[in-house]
Amino acid sequence: MATFKFILIILEVLLLFNLLIGVHELGHFLAAKWRGLKVDRFAIWFGKPIWKKKVNGVEYALGWIPAGGYVALPQMATMEAIEGKGESSGQPLPAISALDKIIVAFAGPLFSFLLAVAFACIVWVVGKPINEGDNSTTIGWVDPTGPAAKAGLQAGDTIVQIDNKPVSKFFPPSLDSVMWRIATSEDNIIKITYLRDKQEHTTEAVPYVAPTKWYERKALRRLMIVPASPSIVFEVASNSPAALAGLHHGDHVIALNGQPIYNPQAVVSAEEAMSNSPITALT
Repeated sequence: MATFKFILIILEVLLLFNLLIGVHELGHFLAAKWRGLKVDRFAIWFGKPIWKKKVNGVEYALGWIPAGGYVALPQMATMEAIEGKGESSGQPLPAISALDKIIVAFAGPLFSFLLAVAFACIVWVVGKPINEGDNSTTIGWVDPTGPAAKAGLQAGDTIVQIDNKPVSKFFPPSLDSVMWRIATSEDNIIKITYLRDKQEHTTEAVPYVAPTKWYERKALRRLMIVPASPSIVFEVASNSPAALAGLHHGDHVIALNGQPIYNPQAVVSAEEAMSNSPITALT
């Protein structure tokens, strides 16, 4: 499964990279045709062509190395080392104006920018994937040694205010998110208002700031908490304790030893707690 996922990621990167390059070169190609420049070849990918066809004096080609592409424009600059010799190699061609060169050169980056705008519009209309933490302020796990635990916060608590300022999400870029309020707090002590069993409570915590080297940016304030998120089993190794216990892909872990959990980190923390202590069974 991990190998398949790695291969899928590589294919996705190649697809996006080649799409970007293809659209970029299409900009050069269309601008060159518009300005009346000589176009020898429009190629996608490099290497010896596995397919090519000549249409209206332009050779369209598909190489065998899936990494980019190019437009052969002999009036712009000679790049025979990459493009190969075209039909116009060594032939005198009419000169082109500086404006033509500027337009053709600018068209590539312009088309790349328009592609980014198109993707942004798609995300705007369709939306982006979200998880429970995007629209929730419920705590999923509390580091037992962190400031939140010392302040009495527990997994399952829902934060409603930080320093008397309301919060509606867990993560930035929203300015009313839990993490943003914590990071931008100016006091040495952070006041936290939260709900537990539908009852409102207030506590105070001293934020943790990780030490940094002199050349590193100062770390942000943290309370050592993570948002609520489903603990769903993705993969079960063969002959593992989970497999012997009967767990399967897609199972939703809702409690450990009878205690509800609200984030996968609770499972990881339970495993780590036994790394230097006697191994006990987990219900």
